[in-house]
Amino acid sequence: MSIKIAIDGPAGAGKSSISKEVAKRLGLVYVDTGAMYRACGVYALENGIEITDEEITPHLDKINIDISYEEDGQHIFLNGVDVSKRIREPDATIASSKIAVIPSVRLKLVELQRKIANEKSVIMDGRDIGTYVLPDADFKIFLTASVAERAKRRYLEMKQKGMQCEISKVIEDIEFRDKNDSEREFAPLRQAEDAILVDTSELSYEESCDVLYSMVKEKLDTER
Repeated sequence: MSIKIAIDGPAGAGKSSISKEVAKRLGLVYVDTGAMYRACGVYALENGIEITDEEITPHLDKINIDISYEEDGQHIFLNGVDVSKRIREPDATIASSKIAVIPSVRLKLVELQRKIANEKSVIMDGRDIGTYVLPDADFKIFLTASVAERAKRRYLEMKQKGMQCEISKVIEDIEFRDKNDSEREFAPLRQAEDAILVDTSELSYEESCDVLYSMVKEKLDTER
């Protein structure tokens, strides 16, 4: 029987890195849904397609996204091309937030995400996993942190990767994504009623991983 763990939260909350580590500790498959939307955004950018429902929908059948797990981590392939680094660039970040509000895009990716979750035990993170993608998840967590803390983390992450950025622009991007994700009509960002809120503003990465690992492991041990 597959186990479904849903972790939602706003941009820069550390969902991906923390979920990935917890999944590794527990031997579960980590599904980075955000990377899938980023790949769709990159497709639009690279092909000069305006990110609107009318413009992107006719191209969806041409978009194929694969996720592979190799020794150095997760790799995202867009139509056979490894875009793991490209999807983390600033323009891809904004494009992913814009494309994620388009219903046809979400329907395409949600179908794939549910298929993966039905076949394997997973930890899946995103904006609407517990509320829409996997409403029947065995355990739900809403991971968040203050805007200032999320911006600082994203800024340091980008600097470490050698990317040029300004903290003011990072804050602006995060505030834009928060507003865009929360106000979209289709499956907006919100905490599921049965999700546990975890604020990591005062926690280090290691502490955050330990907290979520303990919570999920306790839940799994109880279920077993």
